[in-house]
Amino acid sequence: MSTTILWPLIALQIAMGGFDTFYHHELTERLAWRPSQRRELLLHGIRNGFYAVLFAAFGFAELHGAWAMLAIALLLIELVITLMDFVEEDMSRALPATERVTHTLLALNYGAILALLVPVLRMWARQESTIVPATYGLYSWLAACAACGTAICALRDLFASRRCARLVRNPAAQIAPALAERRTILVTGATGFIGQRLCEVLSVYGHDVIALVRDPGKARFCPPFTLITDLDQIADSEKIDAVVNLAGEPISNGFWTKSKREGIVRSRVEMTANVVRLLARLDRRPEVLINGSAIGWYGLRGDESLGELGDSKPCFSHDICAAWEQAALRAEHLGVRVVRLRIGLVLGTEGGMLSRLLTPFEWGVGGPIGSGLQWMSWIERDDLVRLIVHAIARREISGPLNATAPQPVRNAFFAKALGRAMHRPALLRMPAAPLQLALGDFADELLLGGQRVVPEKALVSGFTFHYPDIDGALAAIVGRPASRQRPSLKKISFDSMAYRMK
Repeated sequence: MSTTILWPLIALQIAMGGFDTFYHHELTERLAWRPSQRRELLLHGIRNGFYAVLFAAFGFAELHGAWAMLAIALLLIELVITLMDFVEEDMSRALPATERVTHTLLALNYGAILALLVPVLRMWARQESTIVPATYGLYSWLAACAACGTAICALRDLFASRRCARLVRNPAAQIAPALAERRTILVTGATGFIGQRLCEVLSVYGHDVIALVRDPGKARFCPPFTLITDLDQIADSEKIDAVVNLAGEPISNGFWTKSKREGIVRSRVEMTANVVRLLARLDRRPEVLINGSAIGWYGLRGDESLGELGDSKPCFSHDICAAWEQAALRAEHLGVRVVRLRIGLVLGTEGGMLSRLLTPFEWGVGGPIGSGLQWMSWIERDDLVRLIVHAIARREISGPLNATAPQPVRNAFFAKALGRAMHRPALLRMPAAPLQLALGDFADELLLGGQRVVPEKALVSGFTFHYPDIDGALAAIVGRPASRQRPSLKKISFDSMAYRMK
């Protein structure tokens, strides 16, 4: 084959394909851990297998006769699979703009490759059937690397497609929320990792959900629900029984620059202020406001065990939560019960911290962060949804409510538990110094710091966690049966008679 034009185009295709695979499929979309993408992963696996064969063949040989006809057949099958993949992607997920652009460039470049390659294959097909060794210098080595890479990706995608059958989350009807009667519930941040699942569960149980979203295109939960983009769309006469306010700019998706810090605080305080204004103008005010917050309210506290009656230490995470909670407390002056939901690390494959760890741990390069001694107070997502509904139903619950599982763990223990759940080693420790140098306070507070928080108020109120220990939660999340493990921690115990609910 000519190295003048064809091989540079193939090299460009390899580069763009690698970018699409690692940036979109692995880093941003995390397709291997999305049950909805089972068919797409299967198509990717089969296509990558064809690519591996073709790269290996074209990089080191000329295919004559029947072998050339076989190569043409593989190219045609690959083209059909690619078209099927385009249809599957459009039906099953919303592609980000960069992925659509990349796919367009890949299609254009692939068309140019076929225009140059097919005449060569037709010429080879007229010759006697044989495989003639051939080399193309650096391009042959590039083809060999591409063949190995696509073969690995093929196996990974095929295994991931099979795993997706085990990753199907619990049906919303099995979450068993504790609301005895039909309610109308307003949820802000309804397209987020938590809000979307909450809306789904409430709708399945027959409650009327009013979902406030910024981008209606991201609203993927099924009706019945009322979709709004502004609180002003709610009439004064609307009867709302409860409000769950989860809206706010993500805290861990970028560097904590001055503008980022201001945006994080402002988004929470302004939305909460808007919610309080809505409550004030309604003819009949809701019974309860469940307002988002986080365990960062407590600050960095080392090994202290922190219940709802604990105090705080100053840091940026505390400043965010304190401002957010203070804005929500204004609803109490309107006669509305306010629950300040101090949420820990929410675990699930579709978002949150865990979704970012699955890929490195799957490839065997995961491990503790820094010393590994920092505490991680976590909660499985469906348990959090159940706790929110529990707080709506139980009128005696007000004030701060720790939304964490009963057994917090140290980061090193968490890494080992995730490694056990995925049957992978968890030995590669991420040193603290580079993180602190690159991320500053972000690393100190979110990655290297932590809080040992216990859900005392939830337990006293009779709430039962489906996933109280980290091994059981992670095994369920990654689709594996829980293996026999030593206990994570001793169970939390305290004098419930002496504990005040407020």
